[in-house]
Amino acid sequence: MKKDDFLKGAFVATVCLIITKIFGALYVIPFYAIVGSRGTILYGSAYNIYAIFLNLSTLGLPLAISKMVSEYQTLDYQDVKKRSYKIAGRLMVIMSLVTTVFLFLAAPFLAKNIIKTNIDLNSCIPFGATGYALNEMMASKVMVDGITTVMRVSAGAIIFVTLLSMIRGYLQGMRYITASSISQVIEQLIRVIIIIVGSYLCMRVFNTGVTTAIVWTVIGAIIGAIIAFIYLLYKKSQVPEETNYVIKEEEKKIKDRDIIKKVITYTVPLIVMELIGMSFQLVDMFTVVRTLTAYGFSVTDASNIMNIVTTLGIKLNVIVMTVANGIVISLLPNLTSDFVSGNIEAVKAKVTKTIQVVCYTTIPMAIGLSFLAEPVWTVFYGPDFYGPKVFCVSVFVAIFGSIFTNVMIMMQSLNRYKKMYLSLIIGFGFNAIMNIPFMILFGKIGLQMYYGNLVATMIGYSLSVIICMIDLKKTFHINYGKTIKYLIYTILTSLFMVGVLSLLKNVVSLSNTSRLISLGISLLYAGIGAIIFFIITYKLKMYDDIIGIKLKRKKK
Repeated sequence: MKKDDFLKGAFVATVCLIITKIFGALYVIPFYAIVGSRGTILYGSAYNIYAIFLNLSTLGLPLAISKMVSEYQTLDYQDVKKRSYKIAGRLMVIMSLVTTVFLFLAAPFLAKNIIKTNIDLNSCIPFGATGYALNEMMASKVMVDGITTVMRVSAGAIIFVTLLSMIRGYLQGMRYITASSISQVIEQLIRVIIIIVGSYLCMRVFNTGVTTAIVWTVIGAIIGAIIAFIYLLYKKSQVPEETNYVIKEEEKKIKDRDIIKKVITYTVPLIVMELIGMSFQLVDMFTVVRTLTAYGFSVTDASNIMNIVTTLGIKLNVIVMTVANGIVISLLPNLTSDFVSGNIEAVKAKVTKTIQVVCYTTIPMAIGLSFLAEPVWTVFYGPDFYGPKVFCVSVFVAIFGSIFTNVMIMMQSLNRYKKMYLSLIIGFGFNAIMNIPFMILFGKIGLQMYYGNLVATMIGYSLSVIICMIDLKKTFHINYGKTIKYLIYTILTSLFMVGVLSLLKNVVSLSNTSRLISLGISLLYAGIGAIIFFIITYKLKMYDDIIGIKLKRKKK
């Protein structure tokens, strides 16, 4: 077991996340073919609520553990480090049990409000009701019952995933990023295998129905978490523990109640950050169907669009967000260590470097995926009327979400809590208030209504990020000049890349109903686009400076 520095940790975490996301993206192809649109709606609706409750059960403690362990390790407070890990662990177990029970009991209420229409699901079928009204009523009732069942089963997964995240937080705080990242690959691989095999057996062999098939996605999550947890326990046993340390005088003054207070101090901002981050999706879940059905969309179409925005599209968005998520894992312990040791220059360097890398990777990928929305969607989900139309815009949410996540982690690592709270309240408040008005506005000006909520989400993220970046600039005197220059270069280069690819459309069409041919088209365009982007940014010396890898250049 060897510790990883910032760049190595970010690289390892990113590579493992890429592998994890590839598994997560590829399994969708057979899974969608097996369970169909209704199955993915059940899965997405239940999973998003489950993710909210999982965050509640952990209370942001995995990242808090990572920060505290890193802080006390830097100060060489070995006794306090061990005590803080045990105390935080006990809190996580208690909260996981509480949220498990609460989610199980609240599942029917939450399900009814996700599939919210003007139809009273508890009323008798009105005499003389049309066939369309009956179908809408039955479709809504079946969806609510299915989502309730899957939510209740998913509640049982919380305790296992909580234990796994607890030990991950400890190892990340100790900068053992590799072991933590490999555990994610193991967890995802086991989960995907069980999901595909289980859903296939349910739907094609035993004919148990789509709800039972979706339940296997939860069983896969449980078994994957257990196996990954066993792996990390083994890796943790290999960590060289300090046994002959001398408890310092400063440590003796730190009582358990002081540790609990610090745990609360560190977790509250993370709770707010994670919940508000998830609530951006939650706003869509509770407003999209209701608004679209009120303006003429059927329950089926509105639910499909909501599913694309909150689940199917997000699964493709993770392709864009992978690098950003990898940086987060390494950023928190390293930035915390620099801040605690007073190395402000290192803090400034990591802040600007993080933003540059996130923009350099996410912007061209999002613009490219938007351009290739039709063939990419066909590869993963098959031909669909709404899929490419929604995804070509929703993919840009990944850019703002990636920057948002990293900036919030910076604020948490540097103890800038008040400004972080303010930015989160303003950003989420804008999204929550303006989601429906934006949808209505877009419909009235001739644009698709479902673009309105996506734009409201992006503006909400942007407001939070801008407020935090201004605060970091004032507090640490950070210069964003080069970052802004590289941002402009990245956008212009990405647009040029798409311009060239547009010419290729005259030779190779993007429209095709075959998944195999669509895959070939997507890879062809992606490869050409990547080469164009890399050559231009290489000539501009952006690649060398941002990525930090000096490539040998030919002498003129």
